[in-house]
Amino acid sequence: MFLPKYPDSPTPPATHTHTPAEPAPDRRSLPSLSIDNKTIATVIVGGVVLTALLAAVAVTAISVAVAAVVLRSLLREQHRR
Repeated sequence: MFLPKYPDSPTPPATHTHTPAEPAPDRRSLPSLSIDNKTIATVIVGGVVLTALLAAVAVTAISVAVAAVVLRSLLREQHRR
């Protein structure tokens, strides 16, 4: 019912004989990057340092939050007495 109808005999593709009025503009390629072992090592060391700094900030934030909760509970008990 919903099957596509194909032509009985395949027709050859039409040949394109159009000639451009103007020549195609020259394509500019991106400058090639020279990546050596020193560059790779620098990127890896930079990633490790940034990851360590992020971990240090996270640990500091967690420890400050825990200290705030402990101080709050100590101060609350002191006000109750």
